Amino acid sequence: MEDPKKIIENMKKEMENSLNYLIREYKSLRTGRASPSLVEDIKVEYYGNISPLKALAAISTPDPKILLIQPFDKSALSAIEKAILKSNLSLTPTVDGNVIKIVIPRLTEENRKQLSKTIMQKADEVKVSIRNARRDAIEKIKDLAKKQKLISEDESNRYQKEIEKITKEYLDKIDKLANDKTKEIMTI
Repeated sequence: MEDPKKIIENMKKEMENSLNYLIREYKSLRTGRASPSLVEDIKVEYYGNISPLKALAAISTPDPKILLIQPFDKSALSAIEKAILKSNLSLTPTVDGNVIKIVIPRLTEENRKQLSKTIMQKADEVKVSIRNARRDAIEKIKDLAKKQKLISEDESNRYQKEIEKITKEYLDKIDKLANDKTKEIMTI
């Protein structure tokens, strides 16, 4: 028998994973401000292996508009530069001796509007996965009550209310994240 508490616990884990995914996605969005998370996951082909940039270089922000990338191995400079140019971030790296410097351009009004649409799209995608987790958990709880007769209808209703409450909490967290990120982008 599947335990109702275990069903709810698994649903929470799924929702938490979805929320963490959204946080990672938002970190990689270009907001007009230098942040190592903007480039750290760019895939770099180096000696036949594909590695995230953060595994090949130290990434720092000496000022809010500049990213400094210092490869651990100088021979990786050109591979890192190519990977940044190929990424869809529209960033222009400049090789300066043994480091790569990226000046983060200011966002235009059009870029800001496009980014805020992207933010909302990503939030909506994650909301769908949250609702799917809710639906699956409710179906399992109903199944325990109706088909398997392992819990009463009252218990089923109580668990369903708990699931709805948890779902609302996660949907609210997603809305807050999306609104905060939109504000950050719209602030010049």
